Amino acid sequence: MKHDPAGLIPAVRTLAYAAGNAILDIYRTDFDSTRKDDGSPLTLADTASEAVIVPGLRALSPEIPVISEEEFANGESPKDIGERFWLVDPLDGTREFLKRNDEFTVNIGLVDAGVPRVGILYAPALDLMYAGATGQGATLIAARGQERAIACRRVPIDGMAVLVSRSHARNEKLEEYLGDMHVQERIPQGSALKFGRLAAGEADIYPRFGPTYEWDTGAGHAIVLAAGGSLETFDGKPLPYRKPGYLNPGFVAFGLR
Repeated sequence: MKHDPAGLIPAVRTLAYAAGNAILDIYRTDFDSTRKDDGSPLTLADTASEAVIVPGLRALSPEIPVISEEEFANGESPKDIGERFWLVDPLDGTREFLKRNDEFTVNIGLVDAGVPRVGILYAPALDLMYAGATGQGATLIAARGQERAIACRRVPIDGMAVLVSRSHARNEKLEEYLGDMHVQERIPQGSALKFGRLAAGEADIYPRFGPTYEWDTGAGHAIVLAAGGSLETFDGKPLPYRKPGYLNPGFVAFGLR
């Protein structure tokens, strides 16, 4: 069955809220963490969130494969996914979660024909729910209040605001890339919240040089596109999806240009 992308948003938003509640149940405890094979941290919150989202998506759209970070790490992801598939990061920003700085998200994105078409990005500790769909615009719900439209902005005359990783706010590649750009401020931000802030017109550019995976970017990419922005590799090409191993090259996300 072919789904209307925008029509999926209410049900996926409900899943994200439920996953966020599962994360917060653990966030409020003296939780512990382990390490995955690649050295990245893993908590019970990652697996609790995934246990909500993945079955929920499979019930919502049984014909659309789901690629989720922890299932992939365990070798449990489907091998033949076709052109249309879900990308799930059940807890993006596990390091932020461990630091208890509230800057972690639930990421759920739908890719179709190589392009992210639907994105849900939820920051449960901040209660910020971003959503977007191709051709339908992007929205934000803060503190379970009214849904409001959001959009990328043009660079202000006094200079651009650059979103940077909280753990890599300054590095040689970033300094070289920014070069002679008129930078008014740098905004350190953890997790995929950077995409949400870009889509909401709170910043103008987000360059990323370190490694990421498609489940890190799919939801945020869709929301930025829906808000009028763009995302491309450093050679100026659209960021591709369904790559071997789902590993992304470096990229830069823009507001209005």
